[in-house]
Amino acid sequence: MFQVMESKNRDSMDQGDAETVFLQELGQRVRTMRGLRGMSRKVLAKVSGISERYIAQLESGKGNVSIVLLRRVSDAMAARLEDLIPSADSSPEWAVMRDLARKASPAQIAQAKEILSGHSGAATHMPKAGIALIGLRGAGKSTLGRLLAKKIGWNFVELNKEIERQNGLSVAEIIALYGQEGFRRMEQAALNHLLAQNEPIVLATGGGIVSEPLTFDLILSSFHTVWLKAEPEEHMNRVRSQGDLRPMADDRSAMQELRTILLSREPLYARAAAHVDTARLSVDQAANRLIESVTPILAKAERPRVVATR
Repeated sequence: MFQVMESKNRDSMDQGDAETVFLQELGQRVRTMRGLRGMSRKVLAKVSGISERYIAQLESGKGNVSIVLLRRVSDAMAARLEDLIPSADSSPEWAVMRDLARKASPAQIAQAKEILSGHSGAATHMPKAGIALIGLRGAGKSTLGRLLAKKIGWNFVELNKEIERQNGLSVAEIIALYGQEGFRRMEQAALNHLLAQNEPIVLATGGGIVSEPLTFDLILSSFHTVWLKAEPEEHMNRVRSQGDLRPMADDRSAMQELRTILLSREPLYARAAAHVDTARLSVDQAANRLIESVTPILAKAERPRVVATR
């Protein structure tokens, strides 16, 4: 009898441990997704209508959240509910394949099944459309991107500016009217428009582009992608020197939020083909380092060639 009771107690403890681990992983996913979206707890609380204290408990693994409240959290972040639920499948490639399958036509699904089963011919490789710079705000994507484009004779494009040009609205207005999800749709449309022009460009992307699997995968597959890195303090100082505190204005914990965002995005930024650390470098030094990084790629390109300096 005692053995039966001990067995039940042990099973109960194992179940309790498993639930604790589940809630901790759930909290970590919510915190990571919030970081990817560049949202502070205060902003998430406001958009979701859930108290900031409750979100803090959820992220710490102490909030036994209901599915209804978790859905409100995912909707506020324009994320899929299943991306917040801990599971064994968490690879970025799976998220891309899932979203592609949702948008695919029956013919495309049939073709994909042939490829996955090994019954199709060799895959074709899309030629690179240029160089894309990714990274957190304040990394120097716009400044260094312009210098690189001038050096090599390519056009320079800021993706956010292209989105504004195509839609006749500022990024802030787009998000206010259509939310994060609407902005990400317009971001992908603007990127496809640029790729359709079939001209090599230096592209400066928004810091949060990595949060949308399909769009980020399109960047990685279509461009030679470079992650511009810096220390968190440098990111913050550079952003403040530009007079831009989005999305952390008036937040006492802005530095901690920035660290959360950077920590959440680092694994995705790290998928870039090249990493260039701009920490403690002047603009000229950082530009030279970026140019050195892409020189081997440019040497292989047929057009256009690097413009010689006089």
